[in-house]
Amino acid sequence: MAAALRRLPEAATRFDAEPFYAAIRKSLFGGTISPSQFEGIEAKLKAFAGQPLAYVAYMLATSYWETARTMQPIAEFGKGKGRKYGVSGPHGGQVAYGRGDVQLTWPDNYARADKELGLNGKLIGNYDNALDPDISAAIMLRGMTEGWFTGKKLSDYLPAAGPATEGGFTPARRIINGTDKQHEIAGIALKWQTALQAGGWA
Repeated sequence: MAAALRRLPEAATRFDAEPFYAAIRKSLFGGTISPSQFEGIEAKLKAFAGQPLAYVAYMLATSYWETARTMQPIAEFGKGKGRKYGVSGPHGGQVAYGRGDVQLTWPDNYARADKELGLNGKLIGNYDNALDPDISAAIMLRGMTEGWFTGKKLSDYLPAAGPATEGGFTPARRIINGTDKQHEIAGIALKWQTALQAGGWA
């Protein structure tokens, strides 16, 4: 696997998953977390190890929203039908509809992710590789911390230490998609943040 996809160092603090999962099970998942949801959350917690509390909360909230609560990389419903990007393009005529935790779209974004992650053509050769959990998490982490998608990044809105406020989480939607559903996603991020704090993420 490319060096860019290696796990980040483990967080310095000891994270207690039990209170974390107890909190999100009640506040975000209606009392039950499926095995698939659990696997998706675990994969992202490992990928985001060492990242600030507020960053992790907002990335998890983004995944929760963009994947329709599955917490697994998914393909866009409708596969781009009726969208400007929903047509055959370069890279073998593939359609660059949304895929993954952040719903990566447009050929240029697939090409950038391929280059930045050192995938050597793996992603542009098959856009569906954006559905691989490791690749998807890496796209989310690098893209949101470095501003790949809109030029906006997590550090533009959220603190590098300690919790964020609703006022910080709300405009952070601009990292992904303008102001679309920004208030709803901010509320979701607050719930993730509370759960992460319960587990000792700092």
